[in-house]
Amino acid sequence: MMHARDKGVLRLSIGLGLAGALAYGFALPIPFVSCVLAVIVLSKPGPPLPLIKGLIVALLFAGFVLAGVLMVPVLEHYAFAGILITALVVFGLIQVGQLSGSPATMLLLISFVLIPVAGVADQALVSLLSVSLAVGFAVGTLVSIVSGHLFPDPVDASQAGKPQRPPPDRGHARWIALRTVAIVMPVFVLALSNPSAYTAAVMKTVALGQQASELDARSAGRELIGSTLMGAFVAGAVWCGLSLWPTLWMLVLWLMAAALWTGAAMFRTRKTRSRPSFWSNALVTALILLGPAIEDSASGKSVLLGAAMRTSLFIGVALYAWAVIWLLERWRGSRKPVLAALPPEGDIA
Repeated sequence: MMHARDKGVLRLSIGLGLAGALAYGFALPIPFVSCVLAVIVLSKPGPPLPLIKGLIVALLFAGFVLAGVLMVPVLEHYAFAGILITALVVFGLIQVGQLSGSPATMLLLISFVLIPVAGVADQALVSLLSVSLAVGFAVGTLVSIVSGHLFPDPVDASQAGKPQRPPPDRGHARWIALRTVAIVMPVFVLALSNPSAYTAAVMKTVALGQQASELDARSAGRELIGSTLMGAFVAGAVWCGLSLWPTLWMLVLWLMAAALWTGAAMFRTRKTRSRPSFWSNALVTALILLGPAIEDSASGKSVLLGAAMRTSLFIGVALYAWAVIWLLERWRGSRKPVLAALPPEGDIA
């Protein structure tokens, strides 16, 4: 019988290939968004969501897409209030995700943050981008459910050897949410001033913010910057392979090959020293770099120059995220002795 981890790798590869074929075959706007959404859905370890929970997540996804659409006029006419509302929603999403352990947090976060940025640039793009988001979510969910029914795991396979999740700490969840807001919001504000230049950076920053929730200041630099560089390497390898025979089916095959290689490490079928989140972020980064490169090639722009600029921007964003984590953790550490020295509330006269 096939191991559950091998099924996870195959689901990821098939789902990314199908999402790429639909997104690029039907020329959806910003097609790499569909690929990224499919990867996020299929990167969840363990068995697929039950149908009822899947429908609930789908309704939440649709709700956050609609909320993102409603944020467009708010950001255009009441920019400060719109930015503040966005920050509060990001804070709430991350906090709920930390307390519940739900992998859908990043999915909802991308749908809410990306739609307003696109809408500020061109309101007609909002509905088209919503289709790209929906295609990626639907492909990932469909592949996951079909795979789970065709190749079901034993009842306790997903729990075998899996450590119990410790009870959620609300204080820690609030701290992680605050840290994520500090990472995501400056790039979000920057993207509002020039959406066409920073849309990909917003997606990268959301991915970094989610990845940073699992990291401490000591390991953040290696994880965040290393996964960004690994993503650039994967994107370069796929581009070199695609340039030998630039067709849709070759693109699909190379995307599936990239998913197989990164997925093997993500699901621990190939031993590496890096976390699964490292490889998930590397694959997402590769897709975010590869998509604009394909668009540059189609429009006659310099692919090498555009890729170099985007990679430099992503490395800069990763360095910024690392600096935010380091500074906030240092500030938090300096406050602990002060808080410990204060008397309990009941002893204060």
